[in-house]
Parts: sequence; C-alpha cells; structure tokens
Amino acid sequence: MIIGIVIMIGLWLSIIVFAILSQWKVFEKAGQPGWACLIPFYNIIILLKIANKPTWWLFMFFIPIANIVFLIMMLNRISLSFGKSSGFTVGLIFLSIIFWGILAFDKSEYKMLPNE
Repeated sequence: MIIGIVIMIGLWLSIIVFAILSQWKVFEKAGQPGWACLIPFYNIIILLKIANKPTWWLFMFFIPIANIVFLIMMLNRISLSFGKSSGFTVGLIFLSIIFWGILAFDKSEYKMLPNE
C-alpha cells in the first residue's frame, strides 16, 4: 500500500517536472525567459507575447466561454509560430503535456507571426 502511494507520487511529480521543463524550453526557444513559465498570470502574458497578441487578452481569460475561445486562438498562434499546423493546436488542447514536450524538444524554430 505504502509502496503504491510512493510510486504514484513519484510518477505525478515526474509528470509535473516534465511539463515545467517543456514549457521552460518553449519559452527559451521563443526568446523569452524560461523562469517566466513558473509565475501565474505572468506566464500567460509571455505566452501572449510569443503568440504576438495584445496583453489585454489576459482579461479575456477571466470571462467564461470567452476564455476557451481566446485560449484556442492563442495556442493556434503559438503552433503556427513554431511552424506547426492547426492540427498541432488540437494536440496542445487535448494532450497538452505531450505536445508541449514535442514543441520543446523538436527542431522547430520560432518565427514571430505578423499581427493580424
């Protein structure tokens, strides 16, 4: 029983560490400080910067339903900025840990998209 709990906690912690390392690496690939992924709200501001979207979008994340729409649009811009397709955005939405890892450790390069 105790060994099972220790294994579960170890697995859970390793997933958290992998998620943090993945986002840290993505932030650095985009020319932003990696530590920014650790600070709540500031990490969203940096993600908006990577997506080349205005900072006021942060407030849209507090509005129900609108937050989902703006999150999807932000993740799509991040996918496109790294040369990925819109299908990659679907992966970021539904299997985020895996797809942030792919984005972090593959050979893709960040190119800021022009603001639409």
